[in-house]
Amino acid sequence: MRRSTRTTDPIPTAPRTGERRRRGGSSPRAGTGAAIAGVAVGGLLVGGVALAPAATAAAGCAATYTVASQWGGGFAADVRVTNLGDAVTGWTVSWRFADGQTVNQAWNASVTQSGSQVTARNVDWNASLGTGGSAGFGFIGASGTSNTVPTSIALNGTTCTGAVSPSSSPTASPTTTPTPTPTPTPTTQPTPTPTPTTTAPPAGAWQAERLDRGVISVRSGSGNLVQWRLLGTDPAGVGFHVYRDGTRITSSPLTTATSYLDNGASASARYTVRAVVNGTEQAASAASLTFANGYLDVPISKPGAAYTANDASVGDLDGDGDLDIVLKWDPTNAKDNSQSGVTGNVYLDGYRLDGTRLWRIDLGRNIRAGAHYTQFQVYDFDGDGGAEVAVKTADGTRSGTGQVIGDANADHRNSSGYVLAGPEYFTVFEGRDGSVGATTSYVPPRGTVSSWGDSYGNRVDRFLAGTAYLDGVRPSIIMARGYYTRAVVVAWDYRNGTLTRRWTFDSNSSTSGNSAVAGQGNHSLAIADVDADGRQEIVYGAAAIDDDGRVLWNTRTGHGDAGHLGDLIPSRPGLEYYKVTESANQPDSWMADARTGQILWRTAAKGDNGRGVSDDVWAGSPGAESWSSSDSQLLNTSGVGVGRKPSSTNFLAWWDGDPVRELLDGTRIDKYGTGGDARLLTASGVHSNNGTKSTPSLSGDLLGDWREEVVWPTSDDSALRIYATPIPTSLRLTTLLHDQTYRVAIAWQNTAYNQPPHTGFFLGDGFTPPARPSVYTP
Repeated sequence: MRRSTRTTDPIPTAPRTGERRRRGGSSPRAGTGAAIAGVAVGGLLVGGVALAPAATAAAGCAATYTVASQWGGGFAADVRVTNLGDAVTGWTVSWRFADGQTVNQAWNASVTQSGSQVTARNVDWNASLGTGGSAGFGFIGASGTSNTVPTSIALNGTTCTGAVSPSSSPTASPTTTPTPTPTPTPTTQPTPTPTPTTTAPPAGAWQAERLDRGVISVRSGSGNLVQWRLLGTDPAGVGFHVYRDGTRITSSPLTTATSYLDNGASASARYTVRAVVNGTEQAASAASLTFANGYLDVPISKPGAAYTANDASVGDLDGDGDLDIVLKWDPTNAKDNSQSGVTGNVYLDGYRLDGTRLWRIDLGRNIRAGAHYTQFQVYDFDGDGGAEVAVKTADGTRSGTGQVIGDANADHRNSSGYVLAGPEYFTVFEGRDGSVGATTSYVPPRGTVSSWGDSYGNRVDRFLAGTAYLDGVRPSIIMARGYYTRAVVVAWDYRNGTLTRRWTFDSNSSTSGNSAVAGQGNHSLAIADVDADGRQEIVYGAAAIDDDGRVLWNTRTGHGDAGHLGDLIPSRPGLEYYKVTESANQPDSWMADARTGQILWRTAAKGDNGRGVSDDVWAGSPGAESWSSSDSQLLNTSGVGVGRKPSSTNFLAWWDGDPVRELLDGTRIDKYGTGGDARLLTASGVHSNNGTKSTPSLSGDLLGDWREEVVWPTSDDSALRIYATPIPTSLRLTTLLHDQTYRVAIAWQNTAYNQPPHTGFFLGDGFTPPARPSVYTP
């Protein structure tokens, strides 16, 4: 999302002197170019990154050493080696630092250092390195005034030679050679981004987005409620001054909330905020976005008359610090997998908040339209400061710059409209222009259709997707197929323009415990660090997959439609998971310890229980309340009825000023009460999505303070209407986007049967504010 006023982030820190060239092809930020060239003396400089020079020893491997980003006293680097010799099982990569650099933390390898000598060894899942195979890992290090690139890198004692290839997002080809097409000029050309101001990442930090303040002005009575973000990178005691049209209107820095009610102000007033650190005001934020009627309309453009705006996600596509929107367009003839019939094409659009369309991706005729087919992930997977879009593709998919994947003329649809033949691909598109970053074969392939549970094409094409910090530091892509019978979950890393498969879980595998996961998946998934080891796991319906791709636990209660993962019972350590089921011989719903899968309480079996919700919606009962379609009452943390069942069983939103969550259903928001629900918002001129599911395009803490916004398409699909709360609050919380559990939940929210996001800490009545997040930003 790019605003009309572009400024640097308000918190000053030492500038990064080795910043990688940002998205959109713009030149490096002022003051960084000379330093980046300086670390590449004796080596190669390709696309704004420093690469290790080729050595002169015998051929055996090729290596790249990339300084991905740099700041005063520290840097982040990626290393990739390609084995040009015989296959090896177990690898060691070594080099020497020339300037006293030290490695502080690493991912995808175990790194040790003795003096200037650095040694990186494989971890268990990436030990095998075949001929022509590559292995990549990254680290965060400390440096002094210089940060010279190593002059040589060795693999298992052999100094690497061979071609050094660019690591600036080359386009990989699918198994089927793409049809070359002219590359049109993108809809818009991103402009250079402001100088980054992140602090050196502390040990244990995870990669988060470099966000701006997200200032909004929401009309509230006869005034404006000004809201902004408290960032995970802010000093703990930071305060804020508010400026209206350039004039300061706060007498002392605000420290109790990141919102301010400006009574009597014009609805058209523009606001900025300035952080105050140790008594000194910092640079102004970007100017506020105006929600004059309680909402902001983002213009969108239909791909055709018979199209409806559907699910959406957010990410900083152009690397400017603002979140942008990725919107899925469904044709009006979209189908459930159980229904036959040909559908129109599915499109993905990238938009800034001012309605500028950055690109349009056409998934083509060989991707069927429907809730279970296209699950897209929007996230900065390679850590370059701009988000990518990861999605399943096929012959005829056309990128935002006109590239065609596979055979542009292929039509694999059968007479019933199903696509049960032809190649399947997995593609990462660059967020800046929608171009292909990398494409590979989709894993797993469909194989024999009937082996997934039917022969006509229903169960074979049930897809799920997510984003997970499997190493605790950097995000990986999760793509999954099947849950009624066979279940396959695959983890991918996207680094330096290359897709690398981290692991594959397959219920057909002979690995102990895998086969019992068949039939346990939901129509959605959830992701969090459930075992408190610093790495995230995938909760796949009634089972959980550990960060290494192995079964963590399995309740064996079977498939269901809804699940909720968070700190639902704050009196217990760790997280809990609430789920409903379809089977008539299993509990109708249950609550489990998310670390072990131990069921804490359950309700009696009744049949297909289609909906369920769990969160703190009533202050009269400690912790989360739970309820489902088949329940007659609201249940407490022990599964005991404590009150009237809410009027809806769907989504949730933090909307008013207290930490208790509200009910979101269709196009309304309600406050639960024991005698009846109170209406807080009836959105006008908009529609919900996904039929009877009645979900918004997206909901979450997208802008302003910690409360959540809701995004619905307008009734004529000419705009996405973003509603924000006009209600003041006295609570001050770090933006929920810098809570790891919540941020990935925003990414997977669009998956199949959409579910609302939850935080990794308890946020409800009587909550204890969590510790400040430990994050670093590219």
